[in-house]
Amino acid sequence: MISCTFSTLDTLFAVVRLPPQSPPSWATDSECFTSITRTSDELSIVCASHLVPEGVAAEHGWSCIKLHGPFAFDQVGILASIANPLAATQIGIFAVSTFDTDYILLKELDLSAAISTLENAGHRYVADRV
Repeated sequence: MISCTFSTLDTLFAVVRLPPQSPPSWATDSECFTSITRTSDELSIVCASHLVPEGVAAEHGWSCIKLHGPFAFDQVGILASIANPLAATQIGIFAVSTFDTDYILLKELDLSAAISTLENAGHRYVADRV
């Protein structure tokens, strides 16, 4: 069984969809967690909700769980060990991976239930928000 240590980030996030262009400056002006992914079809941005200008298409109200890595690239099942228990309790996620770790976004209203669910699944919650 895989057991991860996780914490929550002390910011509310938004998921933004823009045309596939260069990221706008407002998306890159933060020191907190930000993810920018571009494909030929879209530019997806996850950033602090308060940074998104009025009128930009975004879904707000996301909390973020940080899995404490680093995790080796050949370590299998990290994300599944988090996603499966959450799915079993009907909590939807938006996952973002970096070189060292994974971040799990979920709706703010689900955060408390998600923490309990993950602890019951054998993961360790570090209450200090980062």
